[in-house]
Amino acid sequence: MLDVKGLKKTYTGDGRTVEAVRDLTFTVADGDLTCLVGPSGCGKTTLLKCIAGLLPPSGGTVTVDGTPVTGPPPGMAVVFQEYGRSLFPWMRVAANVELPLRQKGLPRERRRELVAESLAAVGLADAHGAYPWQLSGGMQQRVAIARAIAYEPRVLLMDEPFAAVDAQTRADLEDLIRGLWQRLGVTVLFVTHDIDEAVYLGQRVLILSASPTVVREDLPIDLPAERDQLHTRAAPRFTELRTHVYEQIQAAKRSIAAS
Repeated sequence: MLDVKGLKKTYTGDGRTVEAVRDLTFTVADGDLTCLVGPSGCGKTTLLKCIAGLLPPSGGTVTVDGTPVTGPPPGMAVVFQEYGRSLFPWMRVAANVELPLRQKGLPRERRRELVAESLAAVGLADAHGAYPWQLSGGMQQRVAIARAIAYEPRVLLMDEPFAAVDAQTRADLEDLIRGLWQRLGVTVLFVTHDIDEAVYLGQRVLILSASPTVVREDLPIDLPAERDQLHTRAAPRFTELRTHVYEQIQAAKRSIAAS
C-alpha cells in the first residue's frame, strides 16, 4: 500500500545545506499498523510530510497503492500532534468533521451519516453541537481522529498524535486507535517518540537512525493481536521488545556524539 524508496530531503538556506533525511526505504503492506520511532530531531515529521505530499522530497519516491505521490493523495488522511491548531474553533464539532467530506463532493445525507458514525466510533456521539474549545484536549484529539476516519481513507498517517495529552488519556486513545484499525482495516503509519507506545500499538516498529536519517532496524512485534494496557505492558516479551528498541535508539544517539 505504501512504498518509500531512497527518500531524501535536504534544506538549503543561509548559504548552507542541511541533510535531514539521507536514504529511507521501507514498505507498509495493505492493512498494516506500523510504528516509527527514532532519536529526537531525526526527521520523523519531515518524513511524514513527504509521504503525505505536503513537502516535496529532494530525491527518491513515495507511492501509495502504486501511484506516485506528487501532492496530498486522495485516499490518505493525516492526524497531527497539535489538535488545537488542526480544528477550527469557530466551527462546531460536526462541522469540523464534515469539512473534508464537502471537498469530496459527497451528498449531504451521506456526509451526515459519516459524521455521526465517526463521532460515535470515537465515543463522542453527543458532542456534535459543541465547539472544540469547550472540550478537553483528549476529546479534541478524538474529534481530529473522527474527521480522519470519516474521510474513509485507505492510508492513515499519525504524527505523534497523543504527545500533548495526559498519560491516562493517552492510554485510552492508544486502545481507540487499535480498535479502529482492527475494525476498519485501514493502513496506519504511526509516528511517535514514545517507545512503549510504539511497541504496544504496532505490528512492527521501524527504528530510525539519527539525522541524516536511514532505517536502522525493521522490528516485528510478536505480541498477541488482542492487547490491553494492563496485561500486555506487564508481559515479559513486551519488556524485551521495548528494551531492544531503547538500546537501538541510545546507540543512534551515541553515533551522534561520536561524530
